[in-house]
Amino acid sequence: MTVISPALEAAPRRAWLADLPVLAVAVVWGGSYLAAKGITTSHTVIAVLVLRFALVLPVLVVAGWSRLRALSGAQLRSAGLLGLVLGGIFLLETYGVVHTSATNAGLIISLTMIFTPLAEATMRRQAPSTGFLGAAALSVAGVVLLTQGAGFTAPSLGDLLILGAALARTLHVLLMARVEAVQDADALSLTTVQLGGAVLVFALLAAVPGTGASPWAAAADFGAAEWAGLAFLSVFCTLFAFFVQMWAVRRTSPSRVSLLLGTEPLWAAVAGIAVGGEHLGPLGYAGAALVLAGTAWGRRAVAPAVQRARRPAAQRAPEHLSGKRRSHG
Repeated sequence: MTVISPALEAAPRRAWLADLPVLAVAVVWGGSYLAAKGITTSHTVIAVLVLRFALVLPVLVVAGWSRLRALSGAQLRSAGLLGLVLGGIFLLETYGVVHTSATNAGLIISLTMIFTPLAEATMRRQAPSTGFLGAAALSVAGVVLLTQGAGFTAPSLGDLLILGAALARTLHVLLMARVEAVQDADALSLTTVQLGGAVLVFALLAAVPGTGASPWAAAADFGAAEWAGLAFLSVFCTLFAFFVQMWAVRRTSPSRVSLLLGTEPLWAAVAGIAVGGEHLGPLGYAGAALVLAGTAWGRRAVAPAVQRARRPAAQRAPEHLSGKRRSHG
């Protein structure tokens, strides 16, 4: 009889203890589209964004004050630039979800997982693998069907805005990876400065006449349900989500965290249909299935290339010395 040591038995248990909070983040992120749709109108988008992030920014500043003071001028400027892009992402997402369903928003935004590797391959002048291209085609076909759930019509304004948000997310990821000044910056400080930059953008827009209700007017009109939705977006979708990611990456692998967070569109669909009462129709359900299958396939197809890129140079040396040409993708 094989005897399994207590240490080996405890390892999977510890991994699952780290996985559960990350999965909770994916669930609350999936629910964020429905929550944002429930408390936001086209007249209050900017006001809600100011309130959402202004509530959590002081907590982040206090938690990481000493590390914030250690940032260099170049790091502050670069993080501020990233904050402008982040602000654009939230504007596109929030205006988008007002004009489309929460289900569509969560599934269309998942195309970021396809757009980012395609953009990286283009910048590196490397052809993506056949498997990844197949996954991308499957995902795009799924989005086409998803947006035609009630019959073949032009995509809604909200669908196009969410698609723009997915492209903006891709830009944000690429900048995070390529701006040298932020490579060694503390994660908490970097996020705090980015959120501060985004809040500044929202506050300036709120001060411009004709951009909708002021944060104070919107807050005054909130009832208990709206304040609960805002608290969910601020505390769970922002503060809780950020700290769980920092905690989990130190206790499990980044790939495992990414895989769990990749279930976000599934939870967005569950929330939209089960809680929000949204109806997709046969074409919509088929499209949702294709999007989920395509993004899952795409993550698996791109994983070997990511692992090769992250291997230490000493481990890659024998392949170069052998003269063998490695395929890219």
